[in-house]
Amino acid sequence: MEPVASDARIDALAEDLRRLDPGLRLVTAAEAAELERLSRDFHDYSPVLLQRFAGMRGQLAARAVSVEQVRRVAGACARHGVPLTVRGAGTGNYGQCVPLAGGLVLELTGLKRLRHLEPASGVIEVEAGAVMAAIDQELAPHGRALRLLPSTWRSATIGGFIAGGSGGIGSLRWGFLRDPGNLLGLEVVTVEPEPRLLRLDAAASAPLNHAYGTNGILTALRLPTTEAVAWEQLVVGFARWELALETARTLPATAFLLNGLTLLEAPIAERSPWPAGCPAAAAGEHRLLLLAGPDALEALPAWLAERGGTLVWQAPQGTGRGLPLRELCWNHTTLHWRAQVSGWTYLQLLLPDPPAPCLEALRQRWGDDLLWHLEAVRQQGAARLAALPLLRWQGPQTLADLLQHCCQLGALIFNPHVFTVEDGGLGVVDADQVAAKADHDPAGLLNPGKLRGWLDRSMNQPGL
Repeated sequence: MEPVASDARIDALAEDLRRLDPGLRLVTAAEAAELERLSRDFHDYSPVLLQRFAGMRGQLAARAVSVEQVRRVAGACARHGVPLTVRGAGTGNYGQCVPLAGGLVLELTGLKRLRHLEPASGVIEVEAGAVMAAIDQELAPHGRALRLLPSTWRSATIGGFIAGGSGGIGSLRWGFLRDPGNLLGLEVVTVEPEPRLLRLDAAASAPLNHAYGTNGILTALRLPTTEAVAWEQLVVGFARWELALETARTLPATAFLLNGLTLLEAPIAERSPWPAGCPAAAAGEHRLLLLAGPDALEALPAWLAERGGTLVWQAPQGTGRGLPLRELCWNHTTLHWRAQVSGWTYLQLLLPDPPAPCLEALRQRWGDDLLWHLEAVRQQGAARLAALPLLRWQGPQTLADLLQHCCQLGALIFNPHVFTVEDGGLGVVDADQVAAKADHDPAGLLNPGKLRGWLDRSMNQPGL
């Protein structure tokens, strides 16, 4: 998709913004490297997306530090007919903040206040650009913590996580971001000549959750928090994969308090970095990574030993040197592998239960071209194993064949090699997402090209 805005239109937009708000920080084409950075995330995990997004970048960027500045930018873009793509810290992996149609990139990391914490309920209202680690630091003195965290929590913004993420650390307890109860409300700026500032309740917010910023500019969020727990980090070694897999499958059904469960197949474990004091994985050693409550420590090691596991290392979270276990799971696993081995990408699957037959069938066909990294999650109230396997890249046709094979075996695919909201999820159009876009972004300027339901609607109604 080529940029829809001419240089003259971009210049006029920039001049309008300077007149409306002399304090607004703009990044123009004269700062090409910075404009390029603001137009990128970690989509280079996917060879498909890397090729698809080649050469795409914003024509102008703005750094807002207040909701009023966001409204000025949104109104100016609407009046000038310039596409607008919102970004946080750019830690996503699917090109959520890559501007397919050029235009203006709006960075929201300047909106970072924790506005309110309700002492009785722990519900917070926080601005969209707040870094998640900083939010947790502010919550800690109150004995509260965020429910769900990506492995990039030290740099990811809360607005970017809600708009572009799906789950992470804590998903074993709290499920996925779009599960009812994980998002209580949103403050949203519309993209219209005179933008509205809306305060949406949980039901009205749902269509904007994991919508890539295509149907409203998130400026603040109301979220539940959970009790803060002094999590213990455990690394458990297994000599046999089938024992490690069965342990990972059955452990979430126990009464042990867990916040994370990651299983790494031996080749991945052998190449992974480990926290200070934790020995490197031995050849052929599969590793189970756990975040467990302190009250689990009395009985959990014996329970694991009965199932063939050996406790390799244990330490309280946040007290050791080097990488915490939270940065050895989810997409950080892919990051560490790709830093050492070229020519690999990854997939995202929800495995059937039990997972063993599916994994064995895939292993028989794909062999060492597919290495297993599993994460325990809660899906519709039930404990399940998700997979983010590492895949040796052999081209688009091999990828398509593998995805088809996974589907035939009963795995649910969340494809990280596509860029629309629907195709990266369940593959179906969400009418509520499209309706929210029609209300909040009637000209279709927000992150255009990423919401397939809107594209279908536009093609069927050429006048829109």
